[in-house]
Amino acid sequence: MRKGIYILPNLFTTGSLFAGFYSMVATTNGDFRTAAIWILVSSIFDGLDGKVARLTGTASKFGVEYDSLADLVAFGVTPGLLMYSWALKPFGRLGWVAAFLFVACAALRLARFNVQVATVESKRFVGLPTPAAASMVSSTVLLFYHFGWPSSFKKLAILILIYFVAFLMVSNFRYYSFKDPELIKRQPFVFLVLAVLLLTIIAAQPVIMLFVVFLCYVFSGPAAYVMTWPRRRRLERAVHKRHEAVSQGEKHE
Repeated sequence: MRKGIYILPNLFTTGSLFAGFYSMVATTNGDFRTAAIWILVSSIFDGLDGKVARLTGTASKFGVEYDSLADLVAFGVTPGLLMYSWALKPFGRLGWVAAFLFVACAALRLARFNVQVATVESKRFVGLPTPAAASMVSSTVLLFYHFGWPSSFKKLAILILIYFVAFLMVSNFRYYSFKDPELIKRQPFVFLVLAVLLLTIIAAQPVIMLFVVFLCYVFSGPAAYVMTWPRRRRLERAVHKRHEAVSQGEKHE
């Protein structure tokens, strides 16, 4: 600390924290649509701070801890407060417990990430990342405003969504981290065409497409787990047979 801290990446982290706090201000004022938008802004800043730190060689232990604290506010407390004020308040105790569970699972997810950061492959996250969980919440709010659905539509579905997303944050499902160095290397031309097509669709219907993108990412973890289950079972059987063969060989000796 006596040598100072890196300004640039921590400014982006501060921007994420500011956006999360402003979202809470909008929530307390009853402007839920603005609150949801600022959560998305916060997630953009959060994605930039790590990339800036890696590209400029300014990553530090202070930055990691500061980023985790900012994430807890912006992607834990802020969406929890938004969902309680917007949809969960009519459920009474069940509603505020769901909001608290979201905040607690976000804190547990961040703590586990800090502990496992040196032992887990960088291409995969263990558990749903907190920015993705918060973005799923905010895109849901924006979707309801986009279609003008009445509040009676959002009661039970939102309650289930909050419990489900909270569970995914502390689950062992693996999610793609988009930190693969291969992404920035040469790719087939068709990838560029598909990227342009995707951006065009998002620009045409940003609210709907953002909701669909985040929903697909949320379900990608459980889907990958189910799809790879047969292969994992075969590997487990092979390892078990190998152990049995080794133990039998030791007995014969």
